[in-house]
Amino acid sequence: MPPVISKLPEVGTTIFTVMSSLAKEHDAVNLGQGFPDFAMNEALIAKVNEAMVKGCNQYTHMNGYMPLREVLAEKIGNLYGASINPDMEITVTPGGTYAIYTALTSVLQPGDEVIIFQPGYDSYIPNVVINGATPVLIPLHYPDYSIDWEAVRNAVSSRTRMIMLNSPHNPTGAILRENDIAALRTIVKGTNIFILSDEVYEHVIFDALPHHSMLRYPDLLERSFVCFSFGKIYHCTGWKIGYCVAPAGAMAEFRKVHQFNCFSTDTPKQVALASFLKQKDQYESLGDFIQQKRDYFLQLMKDTKFRMHNSYGSYFILGSYGHFSDETEKDMAIRITKDHKVATIPVSAFYQTPTDNKVLRFCFCKKSETLEKAAERLRRV
Repeated sequence: MPPVISKLPEVGTTIFTVMSSLAKEHDAVNLGQGFPDFAMNEALIAKVNEAMVKGCNQYTHMNGYMPLREVLAEKIGNLYGASINPDMEITVTPGGTYAIYTALTSVLQPGDEVIIFQPGYDSYIPNVVINGATPVLIPLHYPDYSIDWEAVRNAVSSRTRMIMLNSPHNPTGAILRENDIAALRTIVKGTNIFILSDEVYEHVIFDALPHHSMLRYPDLLERSFVCFSFGKIYHCTGWKIGYCVAPAGAMAEFRKVHQFNCFSTDTPKQVALASFLKQKDQYESLGDFIQQKRDYFLQLMKDTKFRMHNSYGSYFILGSYGHFSDETEKDMAIRITKDHKVATIPVSAFYQTPTDNKVLRFCFCKKSETLEKAAERLRRV
């Protein structure tokens, strides 16, 4: 075989795969990976089945099933006041991560710089590197994981092509606030900087706080790729279906990449979602539903040694342990999985720069009995 020169020489097996394998090996409660262990809505499953029975099993339009794009545009208008053209400004994709990769590939050139915050979702840096661009890494303030906007200003250069944002934030549960939006507007005004906004948890936000989507702000939307996931809304992460919203000119470039990568996204699920999305209560009630799980998990964790942070959104919450152990995050996560049969994720895995704040990430979008079983075991740590 000819030698393979890796485009991602520093990338190995992800910590999620490692911890999930350990969880399975040791029959551990898996609070590591971010997926629900409860059933999704049966009515939506029935709609997919109905679409298949009716023959909606061939390719749909490359850019997505038009009735779905139309209902998404209507939803965006109702939620954020943005007027989105469903024909020119929305593309349905096989997952939110795919949308992020495609957006980056659409605009990045070798030598470009992309500002990325740490800790952050693990696909961001490899997606930038494989496109020949350079990640410029800025740590979030520990322990509240807020953005240091002065550091962002200092990091901007003539080569800065994009700033990547994620709110609600994985892994920390932090969210963008009004002051963040004000600072972002000041920094990008009059520049050629794009924004990639990962908003897959848009409806998983707590304590009656607003979601500061880029879609709310015309001056930011005109330079943004905004990426979403149906899997996070309807508890079907395995479906891998999402969408991207961007101005027509940027979306035209997005679609050039998209058409030669997957071309088309799962048809019967799009047909089903076009109908199901009209039931607004299904996503409008999601924040309260997941918040109940956050609050219950926090209550259960009071009897453990962990000092829990707050989470304002997403499926995740962090817990500190440095006051009772000097173990590295990775060693602690592995030991808890093996000895106490609860799998978590070390937050250090979300950094490229070596960082060890003695913090683990817990996923709480689980059945009550799952959370109870995990907490019972964690009391023995």
